[in-house]
Amino acid sequence: MTRTKNRGEYELGYHITPPKGLLNDPNGLIQFKGVYHVFYQWNQNDTTHNTKSWGHVASTDLIHWTEQPAALEPVDWFDKDGCYSGSAVSFENKLYLFYTGNVRNEANERESYQCLAVSEDGVHFEKKGPILKQPAGYTAHVRDPKVWQGKNNDWWMVLGAQKVDLTGDALVYHSKNLIDWTCTGSLLDDELDFGFMWECPDLVHFNQKSAFIFSPQGIMARGDEFNNIYQSGYLTGVFTEAGKFLTDEQPFKELDRGFEFYAPQTFQDDKGRQLLFGWMGVMEPAIEAAVPTIQDGWIHSLTIPRELIYADGQLNQRPAAELKQLRHGSPLVVEGKAEASLQLPTLQNEILVDWEKTAGSFKLQIRKDVDIEYDQHRNRVQVSRSNWLTGDRETRAVTLTKPLTQLHLFLESSSLELFVNQGEEVFSLRYFPEQEARTVDVDACETGKEPQITLYTLEN
Repeated sequence: MTRTKNRGEYELGYHITPPKGLLNDPNGLIQFKGVYHVFYQWNQNDTTHNTKSWGHVASTDLIHWTEQPAALEPVDWFDKDGCYSGSAVSFENKLYLFYTGNVRNEANERESYQCLAVSEDGVHFEKKGPILKQPAGYTAHVRDPKVWQGKNNDWWMVLGAQKVDLTGDALVYHSKNLIDWTCTGSLLDDELDFGFMWECPDLVHFNQKSAFIFSPQGIMARGDEFNNIYQSGYLTGVFTEAGKFLTDEQPFKELDRGFEFYAPQTFQDDKGRQLLFGWMGVMEPAIEAAVPTIQDGWIHSLTIPRELIYADGQLNQRPAAELKQLRHGSPLVVEGKAEASLQLPTLQNEILVDWEKTAGSFKLQIRKDVDIEYDQHRNRVQVSRSNWLTGDRETRAVTLTKPLTQLHLFLESSSLELFVNQGEEVFSLRYFPEQEARTVDVDACETGKEPQITLYTLEN
């Protein structure tokens, strides 16, 4: 697999990016025979959303990734216009990929087929073709199968769907053998008026709770919430052996408060951790067409791997522990200063901002472009950046449930992932500053509440 030779000034180092072309949703996340596999939606030939294949990288440590041949390509009648998103499971030493075959018929009408491919080595896959029939009462927008093994060694599948009344839904299927599937109905009995399509559904299970993660399309903005073109979030509750998700009292919550996060998928590794990757990202078409890396022949990335932890009724996200292995040399430590300017020796950095007790109001500016501001009186974190198409400033924000005590940043030449209060909230975003800007500036810290800042250089 050949990477674009000149990757440009906004190349990413420790994030998964396509060798060329366009990357979107993470697919088929799994640890198979001790090796981590990440597949992703991939247009191999262009930076548009056409003719998707499954790109593929593998790793033994979650940080050093080796490119593999494309796992699935749109060459058969049931997926000729795209091998769309899906998931992976391991069974009897074989790797099973479930995905949606996208087809446009002679009348240019959409057809969707839920398909299976199988591999013995995790690299070369044999397509088995469609395994489900189109469900009655739904449009052709049925896709993104997520499959997992139940408590009784049976199998469950959840599918994103759109009803014929153009409302979103999630369908559940049950199987004893991964081949023959029976539809048990909608995942939720609750009637949620929640957009026109639910993409990338996922069930993640903890000791006493489960979370239904999905990406609804068509939700209107509401204050600080739902300000992106499409959203990703979750409900908490319990998944029953009848194939129903019984929600608890917690409302739908966005997984990420930033600008580009979308289509997350989870998996459990051999250590028992629930890990997540998301796509950075989803954008308005005109904004996407203006992304500077297009001139270098590639666009988009996945997030860093994150561990999901259920606590106090919500999901917290924390950078996978393996990322500490990227730290190089001794860190730069700055403390007790209300104002400071830190020079970035490289554009791959990890930054920890810690307060002894709780933070006062302050401002942190990243490379003269991204502003991170905290208003102590409102307990509100706001992130703003320059829009690379219009030049306008744009913001995302969240009001915290607890006082601010820590920020944890993973910074690259054109991406930022900000973890607030041990991952209680997360902001993910792309940004494209002038390359000469290589400072992190601290301003307006309240006297007596100056943080300790620890800056690591990362090398991969």
